[in-house]
Parts: sequence; C-alpha cells; structure tokens
Amino acid sequence: MTSADFLVIFNLGERRYALHLPAVDRVLRMVAITALPKAPDIVLGIVDIQGSIVPVINMRRRFRLPELEISLTDQLVVAHTARRPVALVADAVLDVIACTEQSQIAAEHIYADVEYVEGVVKLADGLILIHDLDKFLSLEEEICLDRALEIC
Repeated sequence: MTSADFLVIFNLGERRYALHLPAVDRVLRMVAITALPKAPDIVLGIVDIQGSIVPVINMRRRFRLPELEISLTDQLVVAHTARRPVALVADAVLDVIACTEQSQIAAEHIYADVEYVEGVVKLADGLILIHDLDKFLSLEEEICLDRALEIC
C-alpha cells in the first residue's frame, strides 16, 4: 500500500491551492485585521489568535491575482513556517484530501524557477498547486516583517 500525503485544499476565486496538512494549525472565520506599519507589501496586518500575534498574508497579492475586498465569508488558514505562524486569507477552505506520490509532480519537473510552489497534484477535476510555506516569504520580507513586529 502506498502512503498518502494529506493536503488542505483552499481556493482564491476559481483557482485551488494546497498546503500540507501538518503545516496547518486551524481554519478560522475572518476576523478584524489590525494594520502593521512598515510590514512587507503582502502582509495585510496582524490578528490575535489566542494571545499570539500572527501576521496575515495576502495570498492574492503573492500570486498576482486581482485584489478583492476581504469579506466576512473569507477564511483564515492559520499555518506555520519553520520561523513563525502565519494566517493566509482564503476565499474558502474546500477539503482535506489524501494524495499519493504518484498523483504529485515536483515543481522542478514543470518549471525550474518556481519560488514557493513545491509541486502540483493531478486530480480528475484539475490541477492544484502545492505551496511550500517555508519559501513563501523572501529573506527581505522576513527581515522586514521581523522589524515591523518588533515595533508593534
């Protein structure tokens, strides 16, 4: 029997994306986001999650998708990188799926210079990009975010 990798599937508009389940801590309804001055452009602000200050990442901006106003129906995917927790704004979290290695294609087999995509999973109804949160913020963005969080 082949071991399965579990993925959390979410969407932004018509596009679907995935994160590895172990990287996801929880999914929350949208809450008020507090602005974070001097944060990187992709950081919308911060939220307080059970006493922890967590930066909120604008996924649409990161993926160069059309910006939409955040609504109460949006969700926050609270996940963690090797360095910090993050909250990712998603239109909706759709599912958790088991995915075999055979249904995944490593990003370097598709396009060698993909920054934060780890791979692609092929499903009967289309492709889903699997993201590597540890590569999601550039080193400059990490440093800028650290400085902004120190100030708040």
